[in-house]
Amino acid sequence: MATVCRLQAMSHPEAAYSQPTPAAPLALVEDLDELRATSVERVRILIADADPLARRALSDALRADGAFTIVGQSATAVETVELARHYRPALVLLATGLPDVDAIAVCERIVEATPLTRVVMLATVPDLDLEMRAVRAGACGFVVKSDEIEAISRALSVVTAGHAIISPELTAVLVDRLRRTPAGGSGTRPVKSSLTDREWEVLDLICEGATTRDIADTLYLSPETVNSHAKSVLKKLGVHSRAAAVEAVTVLRGEVFS
Repeated sequence: MATVCRLQAMSHPEAAYSQPTPAAPLALVEDLDELRATSVERVRILIADADPLARRALSDALRADGAFTIVGQSATAVETVELARHYRPALVLLATGLPDVDAIAVCERIVEATPLTRVVMLATVPDLDLEMRAVRAGACGFVVKSDEIEAISRALSVVTAGHAIISPELTAVLVDRLRRTPAGGSGTRPVKSSLTDREWEVLDLICEGATTRDIADTLYLSPETVNSHAKSVLKKLGVHSRAAAVEAVTVLRGEVFS
């Protein structure tokens, strides 16, 4: 009989988030002898959650599944990025409630530091806006703590196989946007992009022919801030002019539909 367990029923986030976790990052890593003895066919996974009860429930369930090896557990953003860089796991199950840094920023850092690692966000409740931000940051999946652990395990297996797990609500939004996208993909944003949301907003307006003053007025920014974002965009795209940036992003957007 399959064990049915919901993380929310086992965790107490208020207590977990109000108390710092004193353990150093490497103290949270499993015994290396056990790790070396594990079959190479098992998927190496890092679990990041500030709630120790949630971490324990997930670790026990994924070990029992037999398809995963827990290479480490972390309770803060710093620990998570350090362990991801050190162990380069196939998966990181990243809770959205880390206390020190926004989890979306942590996702971006992991994707940048270890491009082969796939990140699955673990949210407290369904949140379409958060899910969309996570996908833009490079996450390959989005699950919630109210899901049964068996469902979370299946989602991780799907992501391991190279697919993505997103909610039906986000799927509907993406399909609608795709239908309304002009020919050539103008306005689309590649998922794995180094540009921030604000930089994309600036770049979109540059592509429309807006001047610095126009962009500043539209986004309620100072011209100096707009120029700063524009310089960052040029640097990240590897070009030296706004016209070249428009050409470069046209190529990127074309790749989305190729």
